[in-house]
Amino acid sequence: MSRPAVLVDAFGRRHTDLRISVTDRCNLRCTYCMPAEAIFRPREELLAYEEIARVAAVAAGLGAHTIRLTGGEPLLRRDLAALVALLVAVPGIDEVAVTTNGLLLAEQAHDLAAAGLRRLNVSLDSLREDVFERIARRRGLDRVLAGLAAARRAGFAEIRINAVSIRGLTEDEIVPLARFCRREGFHLRFIEFMPLDAEDAWDRSRVLSGADVRAILEREIGPLVAETAGDPGQPAVDYRWADGGRVGFINPVTRPFCDRCDRLRLTADGQFRNCLFSTTEWDVKRLLRGDGTDAEIAALLRECVAAKKAAHGIDTPEFARPARAMYQIGG
Repeated sequence: MSRPAVLVDAFGRRHTDLRISVTDRCNLRCTYCMPAEAIFRPREELLAYEEIARVAAVAAGLGAHTIRLTGGEPLLRRDLAALVALLVAVPGIDEVAVTTNGLLLAEQAHDLAAAGLRRLNVSLDSLREDVFERIARRRGLDRVLAGLAAARRAGFAEIRINAVSIRGLTEDEIVPLARFCRREGFHLRFIEFMPLDAEDAWDRSRVLSGADVRAILEREIGPLVAETAGDPGQPAVDYRWADGGRVGFINPVTRPFCDRCDRLRLTADGQFRNCLFSTTEWDVKRLLRGDGTDAEIAALLRECVAAKKAAHGIDTPEFARPARAMYQIGG
């Protein structure tokens, strides 16, 4: 299918993936994402579902064809399945996915699948309740596992497990998570700890690299073979074990993938961002609530793309942490 290649930045990167945060609220307080005591936006400041769908339609007209709903915890938004149904119906959108912590998934998996959701990313950093609680600052491992079981029954085409790797904390979780995902048929991906926590606890020494995680897996389980490259915009480098099981590594700190980034972001309060680490935002809510036209929304999105930098620059002296933490941007 031929698509317009309108959202192309100064470095030739074509932007086809729109990450939409639907809320900054969460029922966990993961240390790499949120402060222990978070302050959330008033609900009236968050975009309504109809506003989100309008932005998605404009983006689709400019070549975006995949959407991921994030948060905060997106399943905290009332009747998220209704938004999924709106987005699935947008001409040009091929796939709608959701990234969730899974706590509310058991109750919502069936309705989400019925609305047209086909892929889930579930955050799960440990299979031990004590470590889960140490990271999330809440209990809930049993609810996440129940949610995964419900998602499987609901018939999702793909369920990915995202695990953040933090040196001195998650080394012992790597192999149990891999064995669990191999057994259950989930696609496991390890993500390096990024400087997007709200309490400025990030330090390069705490980054457990994807290479280190891979070495542990090969030592304890067996050799990994790289998969043939698929979607060039995907952040993960995927591998397989000869006897079955797939694992990916997302290494934004040690092996940045900025050169092939195809993502744009819409925050829950209506700001376009061209990078997780952007220090600039483009206010689309003022257009949505101020009689702006679709052409003006499209122009703002093009402006956002045109201003995208070559790389996030974590490893450079010029790097500046964004003012917002992960939960306020959208994972």
